Amino acid sequence: MRRYTAILKNKQKYSRLKAIIKDLQRVVVAFSGGVDSTFLLKVCVDVLGRENVLAFIGLSPTCPEREIAEAKRLSALIGVDCIIAETSEMDDPRFIENNTSRCYFCKTHLFVKAREIVQQRGFIHVVEGSNFDDMDDFRPGRKACSEQGVRSPLLEAGLTKGEIRELSEALSLPTHDKPSFACLSSRVPYGTAIDTTILKKIERSEDFIQSIGIRQVRVRYHGNVARIEVLDKDFDVIMANREKITEVLNQYGFLYVVLDLKGYRTGSMNTPSE
Repeated sequence: MRRYTAILKNKQKYSRLKAIIKDLQRVVVAFSGGVDSTFLLKVCVDVLGRENVLAFIGLSPTCPEREIAEAKRLSALIGVDCIIAETSEMDDPRFIENNTSRCYFCKTHLFVKAREIVQQRGFIHVVEGSNFDDMDDFRPGRKACSEQGVRSPLLEAGLTKGEIRELSEALSLPTHDKPSFACLSSRVPYGTAIDTTILKKIERSEDFIQSIGIRQVRVRYHGNVARIEVLDKDFDVIMANREKITEVLNQYGFLYVVLDLKGYRTGSMNTPSE
């Protein structure tokens, strides 16, 4: 009943999405394992058949190993082949310098690699999971979509994040309530050069905090200071484990560990939203 209600509620947009995908015929899905790209991958397989869909997972130090493993698991759950290939943004000095166009350079490298796979494997289009809500956000990566000819079916169908979560639950996707995630470079303030050592410190710190039962966390990098953001409801968990968190993050290279009393929110590292 719940499945029927969610699909009926979003019937027009859902039908529009399937029509858009049907016209694309054979697609490579830029796949992160997040809420949006998982839903997109599922609908692509449902509409086009698994033989006409390939999940592409970009391998990069900006993405935690746990997310790569989860994306692999989800593609197998949906029943579609996946290919994992390294992207080269860490070799691009424009990305490394970390200005406000950082996401543009990162997405460009991702989509260039995806288009290579399209050509090598005989597919037609690259698709990615931007949704309608992203239009209200600071998203320099949208320029990369336009330049590389990448389609965004969820956005084109007008689907919002909330609607995608509802439809994902209706389709029994385990990602329907998955916390939002942004690449690890978003934890580093603009103007601070990105390197693999910094990214690994952030990744390990967030992995540890998740291991104590916190799903939504950001560890913002400020040199020797780690600024932890969690939801208000998780403050007590952080405080109950503060000594262990401090000990572990000290081992990872942070001299000071602080809890941000404003809690988790997007865009707190830089002026534009992450």
